[in-house]
Amino acid sequence: MGKRILIACEESQAVCIEFRKLGFEAFSCDLQECSGGYPEWHYQGNVFDIINDNWDAMIAFPPCTHLAVSGAAWFEQKRKDGRQQQGIDFFMAMVNAPIKRIAIENPMGIMSTIYKKPTQIIQPYYFGDEVSKKTCLWLKNLPPLYHNAQPNLFDDKVTHVGKGEMVTFESGCKMPKWYADAWRLPKEERSKLRSKTFPGIAQAMVMQWGAFLNSKN
Repeated sequence: MGKRILIACEESQAVCIEFRKLGFEAFSCDLQECSGGYPEWHYQGNVFDIINDNWDAMIAFPPCTHLAVSGAAWFEQKRKDGRQQQGIDFFMAMVNAPIKRIAIENPMGIMSTIYKKPTQIIQPYYFGDEVSKKTCLWLKNLPPLYHNAQPNLFDDKVTHVGKGEMVTFESGCKMPKWYADAWRLPKEERSKLRSKTFPGIAQAMVMQWGAFLNSKN
C-alpha cells in the first residue's frame, strides 16, 4: 500500500477515491456518513481522533460557513455568539496539525487576513470545469497546482476557459448559476453542493500531489 493520505472534512470521497485509484492508502473523514460508496475508507467522527495516526499528507476542507465572505452579512452575529471564532479555531487546528505536508482549501474569506494570504487562488475553470468558484489553497510542503490558464498565481483575468453561466439579481448582485441554483435545495443538500470539490480540481490534486509525494522518501 502507498503513502497514507488523510482527506479531512470530506464526506463525498471525491478526492479520497482518486488517491485510492493510484495506490495511496487514503481515508476520508467527516462527521457525516460518506456518500462516496466506500465506508471502509471513511472515518465518521472527529478528525482529531485520528490526526496523530502517522499520515504522510493531509488535504483538508474545513467548514467555511462562518468564514467565507459570501456570509459577511451575518458576521457580526456570528462573532457575538462565538460561531466565527469556532470556525477560526478549527481552521488553525488544521494548519497546525502534526503532519508534514498539508493542503487546506477554503473559499475567499476572513482567513486570508486572520491567518495569512493563501499560497494560491484557483478556479474550477482553470482545470476544465466550466464553473466559477474562487478557491484558496494554503500549502505546507506541497507545490502549487499547475495549470495552463494562470501564469500568475494571483492573476484572475483568464478568458480562454469557459467560466460558466452567471445570474444577475434585481439588486445587481451576480453569482454563478450553479451556486444560485443550490439555494432551491433543502439546507443539507445545498450545503453539500456548495462545498463540493469539482472533478478537475480533484484530479489535479491527486495527479500532481500524488506524483510529488511518490517522489519523496
